[in-house]
Amino acid sequence: MEYSTPARFHGSITQFKVYEDYLDSRVTPMDLFYLKSRELARKLVEHGHKGTVLSREEFEEKKAAAQAAEAAKSNTFYNRSRPVTLASAGKELKDYFLKALAEREEANRSGKMTSVIFIRDHNTLGQEVSGYIDYAHRLKTQDFEPYFSGKKRLMPGRSDLCHKEHRAVTPAPAPATTSHLQQGRVDRFTYTVCNVLSGKKEHYYNWKTQVSTSNSSPNFEVIYDNPNGLLFKNKRDKKILNVDPLSGPGEDSNRTFLQSDVYIHVVIYDHNIRTV
Repeated sequence: MEYSTPARFHGSITQFKVYEDYLDSRVTPMDLFYLKSRELARKLVEHGHKGTVLSREEFEEKKAAAQAAEAAKSNTFYNRSRPVTLASAGKELKDYFLKALAEREEANRSGKMTSVIFIRDHNTLGQEVSGYIDYAHRLKTQDFEPYFSGKKRLMPGRSDLCHKEHRAVTPAPAPATTSHLQQGRVDRFTYTVCNVLSGKKEHYYNWKTQVSTSNSSPNFEVIYDNPNGLLFKNKRDKKILNVDPLSGPGEDSNRTFLQSDVYIHVVIYDHNIRTV
Protein backbone atom coordinates (compact mmCIF):
# COMPACT_ATOMS: atom_id res chain seq x y z
CA MET A 1 0.00 0.00 0.00
CA GLU A 2 1.32 3.41 -0.98
CA TYR A 3 1.28 6.51 1.24
CA SER A 4 2.12 9.28 -1.22
CA THR A 5 0.17 12.05 0.50
CA PRO A 6 -1.13 12.93 3.95
CA ALA A 7 -4.47 13.98 2.44
CA ARG A 8 -6.23 10.78 3.38
CA PHE A 9 -5.73 11.65 7.06
CA HIS A 10 -7.09 15.19 6.86
CA GLY A 11 -10.75 14.27 7.14
CA SER A 12 -10.17 12.17 10.29
CA ILE A 13 -7.24 13.97 11.86
CA THR A 14 -9.16 14.54 15.09
CA GLN A 15 -9.03 10.80 15.81
CA PHE A 16 -5.36 11.20 16.78
CA LYS A 17 -4.87 12.58 20.28
CA VAL A 18 -1.23 13.53 19.74
CA TYR A 19 1.24 13.77 16.85
CA GLU A 20 2.86 10.47 17.86
CA ASP A 21 -0.46 8.67 17.33
CA TYR A 22 -0.59 10.16 13.85
CA LEU A 23 2.91 8.84 13.10
CA ASP A 24 2.01 5.41 14.53
CA SER A 25 -0.80 5.15 12.00
CA ARG A 26 1.91 4.95 9.29
CA VAL A 27 4.00 2.35 11.10
CA THR A 28 3.40 -1.30 10.07
CA PRO A 29 4.04 -4.50 12.05
CA MET A 30 6.80 -5.28 9.53
CA ASP A 31 8.53 -1.98 10.41
CA LEU A 32 8.53 -2.88 14.10
CA PHE A 33 9.78 -6.42 13.36
CA TYR A 34 12.88 -5.18 11.55
CA LEU A 35 13.57 -1.95 13.45
CA LYS A 36 12.85 -3.32 16.95
CA SER A 37 12.00 0.25 18.05
CA ARG A 38 8.75 2.20 17.75
CA GLU A 39 10.57 5.48 18.33
CA LEU A 40 12.92 4.78 15.41
CA ALA A 41 9.97 3.79 13.24
CA ARG A 42 8.27 7.10 14.06
CA LYS A 43 11.42 9.03 13.13
CA LEU A 44 11.56 7.33 9.74
CA VAL A 45 7.92 8.23 9.11
CA GLU A 46 8.39 11.83 10.28
CA HIS A 47 11.41 12.28 8.00
CA GLY A 48 9.41 11.17 4.97
CA HIS A 49 10.79 7.66 4.44
CA LYS A 50 7.23 6.28 4.35
CA GLY A 51 5.85 8.99 2.10
CA THR A 52 4.73 12.57 2.62
CA VAL A 53 3.40 13.32 6.09
CA LEU A 54 2.37 16.38 8.06
CA SER A 55 4.97 18.08 10.20
CA ARG A 56 4.21 18.47 13.89
CA GLU A 57 3.25 22.12 13.35
CA GLU A 58 0.99 21.28 10.39
CA PHE A 59 -0.64 18.50 12.38
CA GLU A 60 -1.43 20.78 15.33
CA GLU A 61 -2.76 23.51 13.03
CA LYS A 62 -5.01 21.20 11.01
CA LYS A 63 -6.25 19.39 14.09
CA ALA A 64 -7.22 22.69 15.73
CA ALA A 65 -9.02 23.80 12.55
CA ALA A 66 -10.87 20.49 12.30
CA GLN A 67 -11.95 20.64 15.94
CA ALA A 68 -13.18 24.21 15.50
CA ALA A 69 -15.19 23.19 12.42
CA GLU A 70 -16.76 20.27 14.26
CA ALA A 71 -17.64 22.51 17.21
CA ALA A 72 -19.25 25.09 14.93
CA LYS A 73 -21.26 22.38 13.17
CA SER A 74 -22.40 20.99 16.51
CA ASN A 75 -23.44 24.44 17.77
CA THR A 76 -25.36 25.14 14.57
CA PHE A 77 -27.25 21.85 14.91
CA TYR A 78 -28.00 22.58 18.56
CA ASN A 79 -29.24 26.09 17.85
CA ARG A 80 -31.51 24.88 15.07
CA SER A 81 -32.89 21.89 16.96
CA ARG A 82 -33.77 23.57 20.25
CA PRO A 83 -37.16 25.29 20.64
CA VAL A 84 -37.25 28.95 19.61
CA THR A 85 -39.21 31.46 21.68
CA LEU A 86 -41.13 33.73 19.33
CA ALA A 87 -41.98 37.31 20.27
CA SER A 88 -44.93 37.19 17.87
CA ALA A 89 -46.49 34.11 19.48
CA GLY A 90 -50.07 34.66 20.58
CA LYS A 91 -50.30 38.14 19.06
CA GLU A 92 -53.36 39.16 17.01
CA LEU A 93 -51.72 41.07 14.19
CA LYS A 94 -53.78 43.09 11.75
CA ASP A 95 -51.11 45.04 9.88
CA TYR A 96 -49.75 43.16 6.85
CA PHE A 97 -46.18 44.18 7.58
CA LEU A 98 -46.26 42.92 11.17
CA LYS A 99 -47.87 39.70 9.93
CA ALA A 100 -45.05 39.29 7.42
CA LEU A 101 -42.46 39.81 10.17
CA ALA A 102 -44.21 37.21 12.33
CA GLU A 103 -44.19 34.71 9.46
CA ARG A 104 -40.42 35.14 9.10
CA GLU A 105 -39.47 35.33 12.78
CA GLU A 106 -38.76 31.64 13.39
CA ALA A 107 -36.71 31.25 10.20
CA ASN A 108 -34.60 34.31 11.01
CA ARG A 109 -34.05 33.26 14.61
CA SER A 110 -33.02 29.71 13.65
CA GLY A 111 -30.71 30.76 10.81
CA LYS A 112 -32.71 29.23 7.96
CA MET A 113 -33.29 32.69 6.51
CA THR A 114 -31.81 36.16 6.76
CA SER A 115 -34.19 38.97 5.88
CA VAL A 116 -33.40 42.59 5.12
CA ILE A 117 -36.22 45.05 5.88
CA PHE A 118 -36.56 48.35 4.05
CA ILE A 119 -38.65 50.96 5.93
CA ARG A 120 -39.57 54.54 5.09
CA ASP A 121 -41.58 56.56 7.59
CA HIS A 122 -41.51 59.59 9.89
CA ASN A 123 -40.01 59.48 13.37
CA THR A 124 -41.46 61.18 16.45
CA LEU A 125 -39.84 64.48 15.42
CA GLY A 126 -41.52 64.45 12.04
CA GLN A 127 -38.28 63.63 10.21
CA GLU A 128 -38.53 61.28 7.27
CA VAL A 129 -36.35 58.24 7.91
CA SER A 130 -35.58 55.31 5.63
CA GLY A 131 -33.11 52.49 5.58
CA TYR A 132 -32.30 48.77 5.55
CA ILE A 133 -32.45 46.58 8.68
CA ASP A 134 -30.87 43.15 9.23
CA TYR A 135 -33.93 41.44 10.75
CA ALA A 136 -32.10 38.39 12.15
CA HIS A 137 -29.52 40.59 13.88
CA ARG A 138 -32.19 42.88 15.35
CA LEU A 139 -34.04 39.82 16.69
CA LYS A 140 -30.90 38.78 18.57
CA THR A 141 -30.16 42.22 19.98
CA GLN A 142 -33.64 43.60 20.72
CA ASP A 143 -36.87 42.48 22.35
CA PHE A 144 -39.49 42.39 19.58
CA GLU A 145 -42.49 41.88 21.85
CA PRO A 146 -43.16 45.67 22.01
CA TYR A 147 -43.09 45.85 18.20
CA PHE A 148 -45.54 42.98 17.73
CA SER A 149 -47.80 44.26 20.51
CA GLY A 150 -47.94 47.73 18.96
CA LYS A 151 -46.19 49.50 21.85
CA LYS A 152 -43.25 50.51 19.66
CA ARG A 153 -42.60 50.97 15.96
CA LEU A 154 -39.65 49.29 14.24
CA MET A 155 -37.51 52.00 12.62
CA PRO A 156 -34.08 52.00 10.92
CA GLY A 157 -31.29 53.54 12.97
CA ARG A 158 -27.70 54.63 12.52
CA SER A 159 -26.38 51.18 13.47
CA ASP A 160 -28.36 49.41 10.72
CA LEU A 161 -27.15 48.37 7.26
CA CYS A 162 -28.10 51.71 5.73
CA HIS A 163 -29.95 54.66 7.23
CA LYS A 164 -31.04 58.02 5.80
CA GLU A 165 -32.58 60.80 7.83
CA HIS A 166 -34.17 63.86 6.24
CA ARG A 167 -34.40 66.65 8.81
CA ALA A 168 -37.08 68.71 7.11
CA VAL A 169 -40.46 68.25 8.77
CA THR A 170 -42.96 67.10 6.16
CA PRO A 171 -46.44 65.60 6.54
CA ALA A 172 -46.70 61.87 6.03
CA PRO A 173 -48.64 60.86 2.90
CA ALA A 174 -51.52 58.43 3.26
CA PRO A 175 -50.07 54.88 3.07
CA ALA A 176 -53.16 53.50 1.35
CA THR A 177 -52.56 55.65 -1.74
CA THR A 178 -48.91 54.64 -2.15
CA SER A 179 -48.56 52.38 -5.17
CA HIS A 180 -45.81 49.84 -5.72
CA LEU A 181 -44.46 52.08 -8.49
CA GLN A 182 -44.27 55.04 -6.10
CA GLN A 183 -42.72 52.83 -3.44
CA GLY A 184 -40.14 51.66 -5.96
CA ARG A 185 -39.20 55.24 -6.77
CA VAL A 186 -38.71 56.12 -3.10
CA ASP A 187 -36.87 52.85 -2.51
CA ARG A 188 -34.65 53.71 -5.47
CA PHE A 189 -33.93 57.16 -3.98
CA THR A 190 -32.86 55.72 -0.63
CA TYR A 191 -30.90 53.02 -2.48
CA THR A 192 -29.09 55.74 -4.46
CA VAL A 193 -28.27 57.79 -1.33
CA CYS A 194 -26.95 54.71 0.46
CA ASN A 195 -25.01 53.78 -2.64
CA VAL A 196 -23.35 57.21 -2.80
CA LEU A 197 -22.51 56.87 0.88
CA SER A 198 -21.08 53.38 0.41
CA GLY A 199 -19.14 54.41 -2.66
CA LYS A 200 -17.34 57.01 -0.59
CA LYS A 201 -16.60 54.35 2.04
CA GLU A 202 -17.98 56.63 4.74
CA HIS A 203 -19.85 55.28 7.76
CA TYR A 204 -21.35 58.66 8.66
CA TYR A 205 -22.55 61.34 6.27
CA ASN A 206 -24.05 64.71 7.18
CA TRP A 207 -25.43 67.37 4.90
CA LYS A 208 -27.21 70.47 6.20
CA THR A 209 -30.55 68.68 5.88
CA GLN A 210 -29.57 65.00 5.79
CA VAL A 211 -27.84 62.35 7.91
CA SER A 212 -26.82 59.00 6.42
CA THR A 213 -24.95 55.99 7.77
CA SER A 214 -23.87 52.62 6.40
CA ASN A 215 -22.69 49.59 8.40
CA SER A 216 -22.06 45.89 7.89
CA SER A 217 -23.82 43.46 10.25
CA PRO A 218 -23.05 39.94 11.55
CA ASN A 219 -25.08 38.53 8.64
CA PHE A 220 -24.38 40.95 5.79
CA GLU A 221 -21.38 42.80 4.47
CA VAL A 222 -22.05 46.11 2.73
CA ILE A 223 -20.31 46.09 -0.66
CA TYR A 224 -18.70 49.52 -1.02
CA ASP A 225 -16.85 49.26 -4.32
CA ASN A 226 -19.39 47.66 -6.66
CA PRO A 227 -19.76 49.80 -9.83
CA ASN A 228 -23.37 48.67 -10.32
CA GLY A 229 -24.58 49.95 -6.95
CA LEU A 230 -25.29 49.03 -3.34
CA LEU A 231 -25.11 45.32 -2.55
CA PHE A 232 -25.28 43.21 0.61
CA LYS A 233 -23.15 40.06 0.73
CA ASN A 234 -24.40 37.26 2.98
CA LYS A 235 -21.52 36.25 5.26
CA ARG A 236 -22.59 32.60 5.49
CA ASP A 237 -23.09 31.50 1.89
CA LYS A 238 -21.27 34.49 0.29
CA LYS A 239 -24.20 35.15 -2.06
CA ILE A 240 -25.20 38.66 -3.08
CA LEU A 241 -28.46 40.39 -2.17
CA ASN A 242 -29.27 43.22 -4.58
CA VAL A 243 -31.66 45.78 -3.10
CA ASP A 244 -31.86 47.92 -6.24
CA PRO A 245 -35.65 48.02 -6.89
CA LEU A 246 -34.98 48.02 -10.64
CA SER A 247 -32.97 44.77 -10.51
CA GLY A 248 -33.59 41.22 -9.36
CA PRO A 249 -32.73 40.51 -5.70
CA GLY A 250 -30.26 37.71 -6.52
CA GLU A 251 -29.89 33.96 -6.11
CA ASP A 252 -31.95 32.36 -3.31
CA SER A 253 -33.49 35.78 -2.55
CA ASN A 254 -36.97 37.26 -2.90
CA ARG A 255 -38.41 40.76 -2.69
CA THR A 256 -41.86 41.42 -1.19
CA PHE A 257 -43.65 44.78 -1.33
CA LEU A 258 -46.15 45.21 1.50
CA GLN A 259 -48.97 47.64 2.22
CA SER A 260 -49.00 48.81 5.82
CA ASP A 261 -51.31 50.89 8.00
CA VAL A 262 -48.38 51.69 10.28
CA TYR A 263 -45.60 52.64 7.82
CA ILE A 264 -45.44 54.71 4.65
CA HIS A 265 -43.39 52.19 2.71
CA VAL A 266 -42.03 48.74 3.55
CA VAL A 267 -40.23 46.05 1.53
CA ILE A 268 -38.80 42.75 2.77
CA TYR A 269 -35.89 40.98 1.07
CA ASP A 270 -35.65 37.32 2.08
CA HIS A 271 -32.41 35.38 1.59
CA ASN A 272 -32.82 31.66 2.11
CA ILE A 273 -29.83 29.73 3.51
CA ARG A 274 -29.38 26.35 1.87
CA THR A 275 -28.37 23.49 4.14
CA VAL A 276 -26.53 20.38 2.97
